[in-house]
Amino acid sequence: MTSLADLHALMARIGHPVVQTAPASGARFADGAPYRFEIPSVEGPDVLEAVVAEADRLGVPVARTSQGSGVMMLTDDEITRMARIGAERGIEVNLFLGPRAAWDTGGQAKLTQAVGAAARGNAMVAACVADALRACSLGIRSLLVGDLGTLDVLRALKADGTLPANLVLKTSVLMPLTNGPTAALYERLGATTVNVGTDLTVPHLAEIRAATGLPIDLYLEVPDDQGGFVRFYEAVEIVRAAAPVYLKMGLRNAPNIYPSGGHLGVVPRELGRERVRRAALVRRLIEQLDPRLAKPSQTSDLGVPEL
Repeated sequence: MTSLADLHALMARIGHPVVQTAPASGARFADGAPYRFEIPSVEGPDVLEAVVAEADRLGVPVARTSQGSGVMMLTDDEITRMARIGAERGIEVNLFLGPRAAWDTGGQAKLTQAVGAAARGNAMVAACVADALRACSLGIRSLLVGDLGTLDVLRALKADGTLPANLVLKTSVLMPLTNGPTAALYERLGATTVNVGTDLTVPHLAEIRAATGLPIDLYLEVPDDQGGFVRFYEAVEIVRAAAPVYLKMGLRNAPNIYPSGGHLGVVPRELGRERVRRAALVRRLIEQLDPRLAKPSQTSDLGVPEL
């Protein structure tokens, strides 16, 4: 019978060691910072304006905003306004590709989130490509991908010049990534930043860091439908093990606003402001617990819109 030590030795031999105590990551973003803040669920230009204003008020350096409703839920004018704000402020504006299984006519996604972001059929992949082409034509340089095959198609379109070579392809939390080999696979298929599972331990994150040099995106406060965890006091250990890492500030005890729109009134804007306030709380805590960690800032390796 194979011993535990033998199994661990086998995993190490194939390049994916089992981490039992998390080593510190020596990797950093281009500006030398080990972490940055991402504000998710920024569903349109009005929400983005509110997030930017709150970030200015609280002194929070927001590096990236991400959107969940999808490119198809925004008008050209709304995308252009978001791109203009991002370009002026040096903020990466990330938009989700769609459509997706959870909104489609199929039945499986109504029963499990496991396939919620999948593209059902080649026509749906083509629709995601159409979203990507439209967003890029309006200046967006960062897209959120929820389907593995679509990710590979977008990689090929970047390689042949159909899509911009500097386009950020961010994998969604709805596309499970919970181990090092999967992280390495996503990188080979074209991901440039990877959203990992919300419940991973610090050693798990260290294993993923050992498998890829890509930035890791992790919810530090997790929406209820993804677990509802609040991990503020783990922030320092997470940053040490996973750097470079985007700390995503979701919200527990908040409504699901996808797909967003004017029918929701001020709710998306107020949720955006609160996510920034959560980031301010985390930043203060990190600076208190480990003042040596460099403060995050914006830099040229972001997928900032190009107008």
